[in-house]
Amino acid sequence: MIKAGTTVVRAKTPAAVVRLPRRRGIELALIVLAVLLSVYGYCGVGLAKNGTVPPGAAGYGAGLGVLALLAHIAVRLRAPYADPLLLPIGVLLNGVGLVLIYRLDLETPGDRAAPTQLVWSTLGIALFIVVVLLLRDHRVLTRYAYVCVAAAMFLLILPIFFPAVNGARIWIRIAGFSIQPGEFAKVLLAVFFAAYLAANRNALAYAGRRVWRLQLPTGRVLGPIVAVWLLSVGVLILERDLGTSLLFFGLFVVLLYVATGRTGWIAVGLLLAALGAVAVGWLEPHVHSRVEDWLHPFASIEAGQGPNQLAQSLFSFAAGGILGTGLGLGHSVLIGFAAKSDFILATAGEELGLAGLAALFLLYALLVERGYRAGLALRDPFGRLLAVGLASIVALQVFVIAGGVTGLIPLTGMAMPFLAQGGSSVVTNWAIVALLIRVSDSARSQYDGQVGS
Repeated sequence: MIKAGTTVVRAKTPAAVVRLPRRRGIELALIVLAVLLSVYGYCGVGLAKNGTVPPGAAGYGAGLGVLALLAHIAVRLRAPYADPLLLPIGVLLNGVGLVLIYRLDLETPGDRAAPTQLVWSTLGIALFIVVVLLLRDHRVLTRYAYVCVAAAMFLLILPIFFPAVNGARIWIRIAGFSIQPGEFAKVLLAVFFAAYLAANRNALAYAGRRVWRLQLPTGRVLGPIVAVWLLSVGVLILERDLGTSLLFFGLFVVLLYVATGRTGWIAVGLLLAALGAVAVGWLEPHVHSRVEDWLHPFASIEAGQGPNQLAQSLFSFAAGGILGTGLGLGHSVLIGFAAKSDFILATAGEELGLAGLAALFLLYALLVERGYRAGLALRDPFGRLLAVGLASIVALQVFVIAGGVTGLIPLTGMAMPFLAQGGSSVVTNWAIVALLIRVSDSARSQYDGQVGS
């Protein structure tokens, strides 16, 4: 029995410390699955075409597996809290792309692109490892925002001084070696846009006059970034690269919306994009011809000239049906020189069918979703905008390319991320995955070790 006046002291229970799982084991298991699926596809092509397993199947599997393992080790060492899905998705998409290019190489013995694509994939994964190991904090990139935009402008202007390829001045070709500088410029511009909008988001959202329901920022705040965007788009129009122009415009509008929270920017962006597309479609002959092909994809057949690339692409999708003809058993090589680049999705549609296409699109959607998730979990505005911008690059590029080859929108001549032939594209996409890995690691590690209730 407690006497009156006695004070009872309760012992405090120590607060629990939250420890987040690192999930690197899950990542490794998914990487092994991605490599096995890629090797299975490689063997399937050989069995369908020649009745035997390709002699290089073991080497292909070992090479892709070693590269993926090195990337995994880098993530385990420097980004232990990173999202475990980003790297396996990149490995699987890259592996499927190599399989599709190898399959098309069998139909074009004089133009083998798979070995070169494997070299570029090696360089891309090497860049991934360098970024993960050396970039310890994504916020360091804010110091180099104006360096990034200067480098991006230089890369965009450079192809103007080189001959056009297939009607567009987007390539630099020297002694058989070619790169597409615009692929690297899009990442640099994403860094600049994210840094500038993060530093001026309040002024962009609340300063300036109000026009109808849209709060316009002052010219002093909005002027520099609009000037950079107009310059980049103007250069790309001179180069006849409408696809990348639309990509940069979409990136600009998305980041402006995320930074300000003003939905009016989406409406303004769609209106300006429509007006610009109509103007360029009528005034630029190269773009106008693509619009005509989009509106009348079977006109060349009716004229007795045979099917054009878009018509052959539509035939490939129709032939694939639900489950596809099987790897190595399609005829999408009839599309021509762009079968390994612009129209490689038609090969996937014909030989993997609607089910295979849906699986590929789900992989892209998951990659974009994990990027958005990492950005929303961050507390710093720059990291949030950077993650959203990088994920939006992938989303916009997939939409523009898939829409073009399926006849939804006019063709733009861009490369499908990871799948299509193109060294600059695959290296850039691995850089995007590396930056998303760094951002996702920062997003989760900021909650590790916190005191729970």
